Amino acid sequence: MTLTEQLTDFVNAAFAGIWVQSLEPDEAEREVTQLARDKGWKIAAWDVSGGMRFPNAPHAVATNVGSGDPLAMLRAVPTLAEKDGTAVLVLHNFHRFLNNPEVIQTTFAQLVAGKSQRTFLVVLAPVVQIPIELEKLFVILEHPLPDREQLNRIIQELTSDSPSDLPKGTELSKVLNASAGLTRYEAEGAFALSLARHGSIQPQAIWDLKTQTLKKSGLLTLHRGSEGFDKLGGLQALKVFCMRALMHRTCRIVKQKGVMLLGVPGSLMPWLLVYCSSTKLKKHSLAWAAVAIRASPAACSGRS
Repeated sequence: MTLTEQLTDFVNAAFAGIWVQSLEPDEAEREVTQLARDKGWKIAAWDVSGGMRFPNAPHAVATNVGSGDPLAMLRAVPTLAEKDGTAVLVLHNFHRFLNNPEVIQTTFAQLVAGKSQRTFLVVLAPVVQIPIELEKLFVILEHPLPDREQLNRIIQELTSDSPSDLPKGTELSKVLNASAGLTRYEAEGAFALSLARHGSIQPQAIWDLKTQTLKKSGLLTLHRGSEGFDKLGGLQALKVFCMRALMHRTCRIVKQKGVMLLGVPGSLMPWLLVYCSSTKLKKHSLAWAAVAIRASPAACSGRS
């Protein structure tokens, strides 16, 4: 289900607190605003720097209500209520203020009153950080990243002035595969970088951007090498097993799920993973995970 479909169901069911985990708050707000326009709901949006604003108003300018003060914004929510109507207030990064006891208590009171007033608080945040006092009053929704159709639409918009730059067929599929997991902002930047660097949209520029994204986390690194099993000596049975597992991922020929490697730490497993991840097999993708288990020689030999 899409974000708007889920949001419609929860609003119809009178869930006054809705927490949307999103890495694209501007896009999520746009979708909620469009939904409110279609449903005839009254909608307002708030952030700490701009205060409260009304996106669907003819001139959507920010007001001074709640600018820098979440309590003033919460106390103004009842003024949005209309008889036999629905009012939605979108809160950007509201989790930053939920370590204040007064904000927590005021939010609690507003959520309880919101069921009868039909006023709904929709929090847009990249993480879910709900204090225990409010846990039972919020439902959690996830704003999905763009799918292949949406990514394709972004590519078409960027290349609308020069249709010759639009990748087609297999090249388009490679670009879309490389773009999986990017936000709309990241995808637009990666496509624009490729156009500036190569004059066309190519997967390599997208992978370069993904590599930088992984470096920001400090937890993972992306290796895209050209090594193959032909450069790894020995281990013939193990290489045959891995190749069969790669070639027959959708059938039951290979029932085994993994391999245990026993040896000196750091000697074999890293190289095997590098060669497996770099093995080029058309129409097949691979995700490898490794777990290192350290055991004493006595445990391996069965002696205690």
